[in-house]
Formats: sequence, structure tokens, C-alpha cells
Amino acid sequence: MTNPKHCRTMKTTKFLLITLFTGTSLWAAPEKHWPAWRGPDGSGASDGGSYPTKLNGTENLIWKSPLPGKGCSTPVVWGERILLTCPVNGEDAVLGYDWEGEKLWQTTLGKERKGKHRNGSGSNPSVVTDGDLLFALFKSGNFGGLDFKGKVRWKTNLSGYGKDSLYWDFGTSPILTEKYVIVALMREKNSWLIAFDKASGKVAWKVERNYETPREGDHSYATPILIEHEGKEAILVWGAERLTTHSAKDGSILWISSGFNPKKKNNWVVVGSHVVAGEVAIVPYGRGSHIAGIRLGGKGDVTESHRLWTRSDSGSFVPTPAVANGKVYVLRDRGEVHCIDPKTGKSHWEEAFPKASSSYYGSPTIAGNKLYAPREDGVILVADISDGFRFLAENDMGERVIASPVPVMNRLLVRGEKHLFCLGE
Repeated sequence: MTNPKHCRTMKTTKFLLITLFTGTSLWAAPEKHWPAWRGPDGSGASDGGSYPTKLNGTENLIWKSPLPGKGCSTPVVWGERILLTCPVNGEDAVLGYDWEGEKLWQTTLGKERKGKHRNGSGSNPSVVTDGDLLFALFKSGNFGGLDFKGKVRWKTNLSGYGKDSLYWDFGTSPILTEKYVIVALMREKNSWLIAFDKASGKVAWKVERNYETPREGDHSYATPILIEHEGKEAILVWGAERLTTHSAKDGSILWISSGFNPKKKNNWVVVGSHVVAGEVAIVPYGRGSHIAGIRLGGKGDVTESHRLWTRSDSGSFVPTPAVANGKVYVLRDRGEVHCIDPKTGKSHWEEAFPKASSSYYGSPTIAGNKLYAPREDGVILVADISDGFRFLAENDMGERVIASPVPVMNRLLVRGEKHLFCLGE
């Protein structure tokens, strides 16, 4: 009888050998890292590579590994390691896998605080890594730095920064600067931007970020973005109806853009994150009813001078847009897809996936000129976007999928509610 693991190893070895020959007519070996929730550059997109159109529990399946609990974070990858957060027996944990789907280690950081939304969990934030250490944050406030063998270098709990008053499950992922790991806590009257030393976990600086807003307007689930401002690292933060840029050195505000809720509507909470396309920040807001383009740069209040465009006929509430080839791809909550020019805000095209009763909670991923859109019911829809929009497939993974697909080395990682899938042609 053939050993399944042996076959899987042979497939993996053959694949790695092929990708080493970058001079062949196949394709250049794609980047081997996906170190954060939205990838190496925060775009949610990967250049090149060949990724499957048909995917489910059997078709194009290389392996699937059972997960010990329900988590909604997106896996990250650094070389030979796949990393994700997940509850284990009531504890917050970080798990390390290899490319054969074998779990190498699991490390707990403290008691889990469970999710309360059907599409949420206590493990919503994704791991982030610089290839030396990895950092994990949880709804409970448990936060730690680990090495690639799963050893805890330091850990702390962020509950001392105030009550988590978010209506739903905390989902903001940490990000990295050259020196620090940055965490944004954005909730009612106790919002903070905090920089921790990577090696020790000691607080390097912290700044309050509190603004008066209508009800729930100061709640934000968005993840900050690292940008460059006048040749230096800066942190772009979206929440409390303000887009702010902070110095990575000390957290001080460099510029601020507001005016996102002129009619002062209640419950305009931020769920989907902003993205950057070139020199423009793309900001979805208004519970999926609006989207705006803000030119980066400037000093002080740039509300009037730097807003390039505003639309009230596009946007997304939960999914974060993706950026590829100088275009912004907005996956709306009911399956419409708008391809937008970031400089003008005008659509190159507007299409839609087939209608369904379920909504889109996971953010879209672009790989190999394909757009992958995970729907809450566990169906991943695929479209060719190389020249407009061409619907390709509707794939049922057999379990709910909230995390974003991760494309690395011609393999697509899909984190479901019960399994981690690895798929490839």
C-alpha cells in the first residue's frame, strides 16, 4: 500500500525542485514570504505564480490539517514555516506548521477570551513576523513575541490599557517597524497606539488617540499600515472618523484627515481596513456605503487639501480592498467587485459574483491574475481579472471560511473553521 505521507513528500520535493529553476519557461519562483495579514506590502496581492481555480476538500488538495479550535486569523508564512493563531483547550495559542501540513509546535500565551460573533473568534488578529521573531495578539489582550521554534521570548497582557468596549470581536493585527511591534487599540474613550520593543516587549512609547464621535464611531477593527513620510517610517491609522499618520519614532501625529461623517450618523464603525495604492490611501467607510482617496503627505490638518475623491456608490463594510497593478479591487459585502483607479476614484469596471444569501467577511486575495473571494458560508469564488472580470469558479470548502487565502510558492493556503488547507495545481 502506498504511504500517503510519502506521496505528499514526493510532490512537495518535486515542486521545490521545479521552482528553483527560475530560468525555465515555467515561471520565476514566487516570493516565499507572506509575513503579515495582507502580505509583504499590505496589498493583499502576490505577483506572478500559478494558482488553482478549482479548490475544495479534494480537488487540487495537497493536504489538510485539523485545527484544535475556532480561529479567524489569516495564516502567515516565512520560508518553510506556516504560522497562525488558534485556541487550544481554552488557551490562546500560536501554531507552527511545515509545508507538509505537519504541526511542529504549539505555544500558549494565556487564557482565551472567546468570540461572540458567528464569524468571529478570540483569535482574529494575524501573526506578524520579520523572519527573526513572530508576534501574536489576541482578543483577551494576551500579546507575545516568540522565536521560530515556538519559544516565548516575552509576553504581556494589554488589559491594563482599558476596557475592551468593542461590540464585536477585536480583530486588529499588530504591525512591524524597523525597531518596534505596533498595536492599535481603538474603542470608546480608551484608544491607544503603542510601540513595543521587538526583543524585550518593553513599551518604547505610547500615545492616546481619543476623539469624540457619534455612537460607535470611535470603534475600529482596522489594522494600521507602515508607510514612508519624508524619508522616515510612519504609521497610518484609520479609526474614529480620522485617518492619522504617526511618527514611528515616538508616535506623534504628522498629519490628519477627517470629514468622514459630516452628517454625524451613529454606528459608522470601522471594520474593513484602509489600503495604500502608490501615493494614495483608499479609505472605505460608512458601513460599506462610501469610499475615498486621500493623498499621502503634508503636515497638520490635510482634510481639505489632500482628499482627491469621494464616492457614495461604492465601498465595503467588512472586506478590506486589495491592490494590484496600480488598481484597487473592492469586494463589497454582497459580492459586487469594483476595480477603481486610485488617483481618480473612477471605476475601470464593475461586476459581481453570483448572488447568494451569505455575505463576504473575508478580505479578497489576488494571485496569478486571479481574485479569490471567501464567502462566510465557506464558498471561495474565483475570477480572472487579467483583462476585466471573468467569473471562473465557485468552490465549497465544506466549512466556514473567514480568513483570507494566502498565495505562496504556487500554493494556496486556506484557513477554515476546522482545517488548514494547502491547495495547488
